[in-house]
Amino acid sequence: MEEKKDYTATQEQLARFAKALGHPARIAIMHFLAKQKTCYFGDIHEELPIAKATVSQHLKELKDAGLIQGEVETPKVKYCINRKNWQLACELFKEFFGQCICKSGECC
Repeated sequence: MEEKKDYTATQEQLARFAKALGHPARIAIMHFLAKQKTCYFGDIHEELPIAKATVSQHLKELKDAGLIQGEVETPKVKYCINRKNWQLACELFKEFFGQCICKSGECC
């Protein structure tokens, strides 16, 4: 019987970030927050085309993945990108997308 190999910690982390970013609403939230010079105080649903009823679940997914930080429950509303994990995600995705050895267009 063949022994099953475990995923690496890097693969697990990359998949977690990818899952959190796997919805257009969460991409829109991250795009909005990335353009802020400081933490954003207010209701994101007023700034983006996202229904108020679904905003909290998207914020929770992003927070659980470590991509945002702060208070995501009313009445306290403060949203910030977690800069450390944002940088980690950038590095992991760059490494992942840069690993293809077939760059000349001769593959497949």
